[in-house]
Amino acid sequence: MTIASNTYSPDIPVPLGKRVFGGRDLFSLWFSLGIGLMVLQTGALLAPGLGMSGSMLAIFLGTLVGVLLLAAVGVIGSDTGLSAMAALKLSLGTHGASLPAILNLAQLIGWGAFEIIVMRDAASLLGARAFADGSLWANPLLWTLVFGALATFLAVSGPLTFVRKVLRKWGIWLLLASCVWLTWNLLTKTDLTALWAHAGDGTMPFAVGFDIAIAMPLSWLPLIADYSRFGKRAKSVFAGTALGFFIGNFWLMSLGVAYTLAFAPSGEMSPLLLALAGAGMGIPLLLILIDESENAFADIHSAAVSSGILLRIKVEHLALGIGVICTLIACLAPLAQYQNFLLLIGSVFAPLFGVVLVDHFILRRRSLQAATVGFRGMSLLAWLGGVSTYHLLANLYPDVGATLPALVVSGVLQLLLGRVFSRGSGTVPA
Repeated sequence: MTIASNTYSPDIPVPLGKRVFGGRDLFSLWFSLGIGLMVLQTGALLAPGLGMSGSMLAIFLGTLVGVLLLAAVGVIGSDTGLSAMAALKLSLGTHGASLPAILNLAQLIGWGAFEIIVMRDAASLLGARAFADGSLWANPLLWTLVFGALATFLAVSGPLTFVRKVLRKWGIWLLLASCVWLTWNLLTKTDLTALWAHAGDGTMPFAVGFDIAIAMPLSWLPLIADYSRFGKRAKSVFAGTALGFFIGNFWLMSLGVAYTLAFAPSGEMSPLLLALAGAGMGIPLLLILIDESENAFADIHSAAVSSGILLRIKVEHLALGIGVICTLIACLAPLAQYQNFLLLIGSVFAPLFGVVLVDHFILRRRSLQAATVGFRGMSLLAWLGGVSTYHLLANLYPDVGATLPALVVSGVLQLLLGRVFSRGSGTVPA
């Protein structure tokens, strides 16, 4: 099958004839993106405080709610044919969309570098385990360059080539095999009854565990339309995205909990990796490690698409430059404190998409009216209300969880302000 060109301007709708992704394509993509070392580590974070059953419930509910919201935002991409940041112009105005585009570019460069670091550390550990500690295969710089180059190559190739020629044909089957092997290894080496009865120590409230779990799918909200704009039909976009990400994320995060409680009770990454490396001579973990490059690919590609609405440069060229920057950051920069900054930036996007979902599905009823020139003050005010709610809850009531309430508040504000300002005019206000 001939693959369409990967060169599409971020702020020009993909032509209907070039929208080639079906439900199977999107299932493959989001199943893959729901799997990764960072997903395993997130499960490890929940394990000590919530135990096995509490963690599983938090993961199930958080992932379920999160994927429904993620898939709904994906439909916006298929409705408009626009990239994620370009579609924001319909809700925030042509100038109002510039701020989230800049914030998204900053966070994606940071997260792209983090993904390379996660892959580097895991590969170095596996190299040291398989060979002598002083071996070239345990050298962190080598793996930084290898994974940086791989992620950059995938990002420059674009999502059409990656999904249809790699993931759909053989990548998803290798991932499924690795997940099945890790599950089988767990089932044969642990007492499942005792593992399920393993209670948490109470250091993490359930609401916080839910907030951590829902943050995984919601972290993809600023990116999903960059891929769903190639979707043929809204129904297949919604179903493929929701089902693929739910299965992958729930499965891997649950394995992270189980392996931590069974083999690495400290909850730290290195003991968890060592436990995982003991399954199947480390081959399943190696496949998941390679899959992590797909997450870095998504970060780099979407960073290029986001910057594409700010700079009139081809997405492929932007992806190459951003991939080099991410690799250099991974080589040189101390990122421990930068992580807090990235989490701070990320806190603005859940409320933002509460605004976007209400605006697209309720106020505009999925219409593709022209973007308002300048700023849409109503939407920006609702967004600010959601961000304020997030930080108010995070600082004053940390045990409640802030992500979902902030999204709901911003959405309700958008609905109320939209109804008030459009009353009698029959239009959605600027």
